[in-house]
Amino acid sequence: MDQRVKPSPEEIRRAREDNPKMRERDLAAQLGISEAELVAAHCGQGAVRVEPRVNDLLTGLEAVGEVMALTRNESAVHEKIGVYDKVVTGNHNAMVLGENIDLRIFPKVWAHGFAVEQRDGGEIRRSLQFFDAAGEAVHKVHLRPASNLYAYQKLVPSLESSNQEPTVAVASNAPEGEGENQGSVASIDDLRDRWSRMTDVHQFFGMLKTLKLSRREAMRMVGQDYAWLLDNDAVNAMFHHAAAGEMPIMCFVGNRGCIQIHSGPIKSVKPMGPWINVLDETFHLHVRTDQIHEVWAVRKPTKDGHVTSLEAYDAKGGMIIQFFGKRHEGEGEREDWRFLAENLPRIPNPTAA
Repeated sequence: MDQRVKPSPEEIRRAREDNPKMRERDLAAQLGISEAELVAAHCGQGAVRVEPRVNDLLTGLEAVGEVMALTRNESAVHEKIGVYDKVVTGNHNAMVLGENIDLRIFPKVWAHGFAVEQRDGGEIRRSLQFFDAAGEAVHKVHLRPASNLYAYQKLVPSLESSNQEPTVAVASNAPEGEGENQGSVASIDDLRDRWSRMTDVHQFFGMLKTLKLSRREAMRMVGQDYAWLLDNDAVNAMFHHAAAGEMPIMCFVGNRGCIQIHSGPIKSVKPMGPWINVLDETFHLHVRTDQIHEVWAVRKPTKDGHVTSLEAYDAKGGMIIQFFGKRHEGEGEREDWRFLAENLPRIPNPTAA
């Protein structure tokens, strides 16, 4: 946020009326406010503040049926059509493990929530929108024609907040990127030893935490048998090869509060300006290729053999998007995915310094 005097709720609503086609995120940035403040200004006039009780929300959404789930960060937007089923609740981690909607959720990050109704011609578009303490969107749920409106209209009052003021207090967020960890004394030998002894990809984060390394520091240090830098166009090339070969992939887009996953093939890949888009029946993905600063291929040992990820980062070190070949626990990596990842154009790795 900049240091301008923030507009009043009335001024925010007027700006929304004057710019009906502008995306909420873009309008909020233009006004010098967070997106949560933009939505809050409409409380009582198309928006209802709801409590971000994630476990109650997830179990209540099961009855709503088909919806569109949206998770994004600054450079990528991940949209999946499906049902919130196979819900696993938890105060620190919650999950949705459905066939189409696949989420990893960190409830403590969810600070503000709203049920929003917007008129679009003769139709009313309904959504649930959730934000972190800084007012940045963490997850949105958009109703569709096939949604169970009765179940939705029971869910919203059950979450409704007693506070319906048209303003919201937001905190300042640290930059989204990982930054470089201070105080790490990890040696290359120690890193390579720990890396080589991984038996599950989920052990990677714990290793970084123990060694006080960021992902990119570790990748720069570990050596090109485990991590190598790719040309920034590698993501675009991977999309087109995967679509042409009908190769099932896993695609992860996330922020502090939610990670959303697509598993399966992709078909319709369409560049548009700086964006590359996947426009499939139940999966839409939009990636700002001009904001990709580095792309890494990363090889991690598991008990089923090594697996290879493709990871794109922005200039601040934040992960934009991550890909794997689709696989299940106990299966080896797909040979076609491994071949693709290992043959995308490389560039020399930077030093650890």
